[in-house]
Amino acid sequence: MDAVRVALLREVLAGTEWPAATRRFAGVLRSSVVPQGGGLLLVGTEEYEPWHLAAHLVDEAAWSGLPELAPTLVRHRARAGDPAHLAIGLSRLDAVRRGETLLVVAPERPEDVLLERVHDARRAGATVLAIGGRDRELPELAHEALTVASPGPEVDLDMVQHLVSAAAGENCLPGTRGRRKFRDRVSRLVDQLTSPPPPRW
Repeated sequence: MDAVRVALLREVLAGTEWPAATRRFAGVLRSSVVPQGGGLLLVGTEEYEPWHLAAHLVDEAAWSGLPELAPTLVRHRARAGDPAHLAIGLSRLDAVRRGETLLVVAPERPEDVLLERVHDARRAGATVLAIGGRDRELPELAHEALTVASPGPEVDLDMVQHLVSAAAGENCLPGTRGRRKFRDRVSRLVDQLTSPPPPRW
């Protein structure tokens, strides 16, 4: 979703909680990965893989000048022959350490094995963030959670992920490499609107 469509979506949702809620969540995400620089791990459930969010965060990392926003996508069914950016399996979560951030996207209740690994990651000192449906267990494990009714009358999980990824690269914190002059931001927008869509992960 490009910048114009995100702006239109925000306009449609004006007066609801979502523009502010997604910006607040994106701010927590940005502040957890940028100062610490420990890396961002992104994982979904066995049935739902957030590859689209991963691709958008990679784009935002490049456009905002914040490489820390580019996630490592952790997959339930990663295989040795997969491309490098798709070959990271769940065992990566066993090696989570202090300073890393784990973002979990789960439309439904995650499997017990994933919840256990998320719990262990938090105990190891990682910052745990969650975007998901109305499951209680995952938000209780997370330092910050964004709950989306599934499906909601206003937004669905995909729309919320678009809003979060777009907001993550905006309003960069003072003193970071992401600060840009107005001319640079306009140039970035022009490049974004004229470039072809990113390939599917």
